[in-house]
Amino acid sequence: MTRVAVLYGGISVEREVSLNSGRQVIAALRQAGFDVLPIDVGEDLGAVIAALDPKPDAVFNALHGRFGEDGTIQGVLDWLGIPYTHSGVRASSLAMDKVAAKAAFHAAGLPVARGRVIAVDELAANDPLPLPYVVKPVNEGSSVGVSIIRQGDNRRSEVAENWRYGPVLVEEFVPGRELTVGVMGDRALAVTEIIAEAGTFYDYESKYADGGSRHVVPASVHPDTYAQALEFAVLAHRALGCAGATRTDFRYDDTAGEPGRLVLLEVNTQPGMTPTSLLPEQAAHRGVSFPALCTWMVEHAACRA
Repeated sequence: MTRVAVLYGGISVEREVSLNSGRQVIAALRQAGFDVLPIDVGEDLGAVIAALDPKPDAVFNALHGRFGEDGTIQGVLDWLGIPYTHSGVRASSLAMDKVAAKAAFHAAGLPVARGRVIAVDELAANDPLPLPYVVKPVNEGSSVGVSIIRQGDNRRSEVAENWRYGPVLVEEFVPGRELTVGVMGDRALAVTEIIAEAGTFYDYESKYADGGSRHVVPASVHPDTYAQALEFAVLAHRALGCAGATRTDFRYDDTAGEPGRLVLLEVNTQPGMTPTSLLPEQAAHRGVSFPALCTWMVEHAACRA
C-alpha cells in the first residue's frame, strides 16, 4: 500500500483554508486505499522533517500561502528526496510573485492587466492610476489584501494606513466577470464563472464564507471566449513551468458585448482541495471524482529540482 503524507495547516494567513483542504484530502486518499499520514505543519520545520522519517512514498502538499506554495516546502522536499504533488520550486515561486508571473505571461504573449509596483507611501499620497484600480500584495494568495479603489469611495488612505504586505501592486480594474480554468497535466478541464453573492469582487470572504459565492460550470460565455480561456490556461501553466494541477483566474470584460476582452490575473499552483472547490468541481464536471483527482495527483508526484 502506498504511504502518503499530507502536509496541511502551515503558518501563513491561509492556515484555516489549508486545514480544510487537508482534512478533505486525507479522507479522500483513505477512501482511495492509501495509507495516509496527516502532518499539521507549524512553525517548527525540524518537527515536520522528523515526521517525514521514515520517508513516505509521496507527499500530498495541501498547504496554501507563504512557505507552502511559494517554493519553500518544495525545496525542503527536493532536498529530502521525497516526491510531492503540484509544482516545483521555480514554478511555485514564480506563480506566487505576481510581478514575476506577469512578466512570464507577457513574454508568452498572454493578456495581462496594466499596472506597476509602488511603495505604500505613494499610495498614501496620490492615486497611482486612473480610477478605478486594484491594489494587491505582490506575494499573497486567496485575495488576501486585495482592494478595489473606486471613484468617490475615499478608501485609499485607509488601505495605505493598514497595509502590511510590503510593496504594493496596482493594476487597472477590469470590469466584467470572474472566470477560472483548472488544468490537470496538459489539459484544461472547464471554464467556471464565479459570482460573488455580495455583488462585489471575488474577495477572501466570497471565497470562503458559506454562501459567499456560486459557481457556474460550464460558464455561459461566447464559444470563442470559452475556447480561448482553455487555451490561455494551458499556456500560462506551461509559461511558469507548472506540474500537476493548477487553476488560472481571469477577468472577462464583456461590458461592450461578446466576445469581449479576456485578461489573465494569476495561476494558483495550490488550488483549494475540497469537493466543492473550483478545481475539484471542474474535475467532477469532466467525470473525475474527488478521490480519483487526489489519486491522480499522488500518482504524478515527483521531486522537481
